[in-house]
Amino acid sequence: MDNLNNLKQIWLSADTTGLPNSVEIVRMAKRFRNEKLIKKLLVIVTAIILTLLMVWVMFIYKSTMITTRIGEVCMIITCGILVYTNVNSIGRFYRYKDYNNKEFLAFLEQTRANQIYYYKKTQVAGLILCSVGLAFYLFELTCDDLKAGIIMYSLTGTFLLINWFVIRPRKFKKQKEKLEKTIAQLHKVADQL
Repeated sequence: MDNLNNLKQIWLSADTTGLPNSVEIVRMAKRFRNEKLIKKLLVIVTAIILTLLMVWVMFIYKSTMITTRIGEVCMIITCGILVYTNVNSIGRFYRYKDYNNKEFLAFLEQTRANQIYYYKKTQVAGLILCSVGLAFYLFELTCDDLKAGIIMYSLTGTFLLINWFVIRPRKFKKQKEKLEKTIAQLHKVADQL
């Protein structure tokens, strides 16, 4: 009987401050899922609108150089990559409904692995394709006027460099920290149980 009292004493003396309760965990999981679904849907809708806009421009604007068409096709392919990756991700988030703690933790670990893969591979490929497409697309507009070409490519280059080296890493770091915080909270709860 003494062992039972010792076990009860240990159980009651465990520090549970800072641990979310079960309702908060369920709310956190649902909020995480819903936020991701909404963001991914917005990205898909935006990419489809931009693709349709580019196709419309291809039919309206009669280019004289093949570089313009190459640029347009590169940008359409980039939007296609964006739609494809986000539709796959939505499918994964949609299939996730009512996981228990361990399953949700495994889901978040897979989300982290997918996030890193996207940042290192898919996003790089998409940005390279988009950058090349933009450079080709602007060539016809600026080939006749050297001064306009220098200004246009300087502005475009600056925009692309800021995206590559400032915005992209900051956004990844922010998303990574948020995901790491959620995973750490769930590990804390799982370790207590």
